Amino acid sequence: MTPLRIASVAALNAVPGLVHGFERRLDPPVWESRDTSRSRVSAALAEAGRLLLLKQVHGCAVWAAPWQGLPEGDAAIAEQPGLIVAVETADCLPLLLVDPTRRAAAAVHAGWRGTAAGIAGRAVEALVARGSRSADLVAALGPGIGVCCYEVGEELRAAFAEDAAAVFRRGSRGKLHLDVRLANVRQLSRAGLTDDRIHQLDVCTYCHPDLYYSFRREGRGAGHMLNYIGWRS
Repeated sequence: MTPLRIASVAALNAVPGLVHGFERRLDPPVWESRDTSRSRVSAALAEAGRLLLLKQVHGCAVWAAPWQGLPEGDAAIAEQPGLIVAVETADCLPLLLVDPTRRAAAAVHAGWRGTAAGIAGRAVEALVARGSRSADLVAALGPGIGVCCYEVGEELRAAFAEDAAAVFRRGSRGKLHLDVRLANVRQLSRAGLTDDRIHQLDVCTYCHPDLYYSFRREGRGAGHMLNYIGWRS
């Protein structure tokens, strides 16, 4: 079985019983279908628990495990031992949340559309609605396309309203660039997480073809990384 190639966050590694990871592409880099990728990661995590995935639609629906099939949504909550929720990314930002006190966790897929719709804040709200306190949550933002490489159209400004002045900047060619990472950090802060509880693997997927798939760099043929979190059986 091909071992997982992952990056992790020290603050989440310290939580007893928690399993998490931000996947990197295989070494040496090879392309694999989405079904093959899902099967490989599921098999690698089988001893820890059952992997649950979504049909991601760049929205802000939040699901709570367990479920059957692939429901449409972009965030998922795991609270029971043996359930591991995951989101797939190839430039979009993966975000993991954990409540070590109540033993709840969430995985979030934050592209520009989901970010504009407030997906990070919605995930926090969903955890709070199920009994967590925002002050107890710890967040980890994984690799995604950086503001350095994420050139976007002027029409996106309207989608970010109050955050627009902070999350857009001009690139060297005068084009507009979007900082999806900062937009999600600002959402988490508004939702009640303090800076010391927001951790980051601040790596640009576009800049590192040896480590990460990138839709912007490779097009529709790009593979996907699985980013997962849950409680070990």
